[in-house]
Amino acid sequence: MSERYDNELSQWVSNEKTTLELQHIASKLLLERDIELVLFRRKFFDKKLSEIMHDHNYLSQFSGIQLSTELSKNIAEAIWNLPVAASRIDVGRLSREYHAEGSNYGSVEEFVKAKLADFLGADKKKLVPRDVVLYGFGRIGRLAARILMDHAGSGHQLRLKGIVTRERGTDDLVKRASLLRKDSVHGKFGGVVLPDFENGAININGHSVKMISAASPAEIDYTQYGINNALIIDNTGVWRDDKALGEHLKAKGAGMVILTAPAKGDIPNIVYGVNHENYSAASGKIFSAASCTTNAIVPVIDVIENSLGIEQGHIETVHAYTNDQNLLDNYHKKSRRGRGAPINMVITETGAGKAVTKVFPHMKGKLTSNAVRVPVPNVSLAILSLSVKKQTTVAEVNELLRNASLFGKLAEQIDYSISDEIVSSDVVGNSHACEIDSKATIVSEDGKRVVVYAWYDNEYGYTAQVVRLAKYLANVRRLTYY
Repeated sequence: MSERYDNELSQWVSNEKTTLELQHIASKLLLERDIELVLFRRKFFDKKLSEIMHDHNYLSQFSGIQLSTELSKNIAEAIWNLPVAASRIDVGRLSREYHAEGSNYGSVEEFVKAKLADFLGADKKKLVPRDVVLYGFGRIGRLAARILMDHAGSGHQLRLKGIVTRERGTDDLVKRASLLRKDSVHGKFGGVVLPDFENGAININGHSVKMISAASPAEIDYTQYGINNALIIDNTGVWRDDKALGEHLKAKGAGMVILTAPAKGDIPNIVYGVNHENYSAASGKIFSAASCTTNAIVPVIDVIENSLGIEQGHIETVHAYTNDQNLLDNYHKKSRRGRGAPINMVITETGAGKAVTKVFPHMKGKLTSNAVRVPVPNVSLAILSLSVKKQTTVAEVNELLRNASLFGKLAEQIDYSISDEIVSSDVVGNSHACEIDSKATIVSEDGKRVVVYAWYDNEYGYTAQVVRLAKYLANVRRLTYY
């Protein structure tokens, strides 16, 4: 018994050493060459060794792919030795392909060179950094700051240069810095946040971010702060139409606006991963990242529609309460939302069903939707009840969604759980637009009614989608191998 204990411990320590080498190479690739390695969207950089080892073990279980830190390290070393351009590369996909095809090559490096042939040469992708301003610094704004810092790398993508808030008090910098540093839901920020009183800025991981006070967007001159052609991420939700959001573009140094809410009128509502390629910086100057719920359900609808066809359906959202609701009973302009959010379930409307038709016009009239706000501060659940054209089974539906979570265009949007024990708090911090609860999937006896349960971090997961869209519109997305 003691010998077995010692052997298993020795193996664990050896695995830790291998993982440390893997993380070291992955960190150098990111910071020195703008190459980010991930394992089915799980990062290696700035992560505990035990977490990286857990990711290999867990993902091996549900992917059916034999993943090991040793092979991941060998693949990372091969990438380091090759002239790979700025890119984001899924070591999980390469591992799968190596198990299937590796015997055809003389070495791991030879295999990687063949697979990444289109990525070889620095001229394949040159990144021109884009300045970013966060207009508003609430729940979404602070998470956007965290994600932008997490993705900063060598600074060749999005550069957070400014944060705009209303008129500041004398202790505003201290309070804003503290709210960024510590969060009751998402925990402590894994970095350094220091108020810079002399320059009216907050220094975040070495980035000096100017704190700007303004009563209206048009009055700001961003250029006086060294900010030019800025991508403005408006996370206030105050302005929703073309005219109001156009005020941002009157500011000197502003170049584009992304709204973190459903837009009104003809402003494009974009769900990154699904319809983003229909738009570009040449399409206009104002875009919407739609809503958290729309981002959660549209990828699932895309998979089901493309494979099974959707006749009609209903989407019910069990949604965490938000700042829009009252903590205690008080007046509210909308029905029911005046009742205390932490102590009530509150039925309210959601525009998610209609928003789907802005992404998929052919779905008009096919979907209804509603929402129930519940007493949790974060993470929501979308329940999609869909009548499909083709007969199907639980196993088939789950396989469609599992495959989409691993490979292809929706791998960043759809995550997949095989746990019998998953609950809402397990999804806090998930950067995907949704996480499929595969154990809850239901298909009717006739095979024509499908019910899918999709969890989503309506704060962090949605904000990650906003940043993906921002990178795309700013043309700083790296080459991807997923």
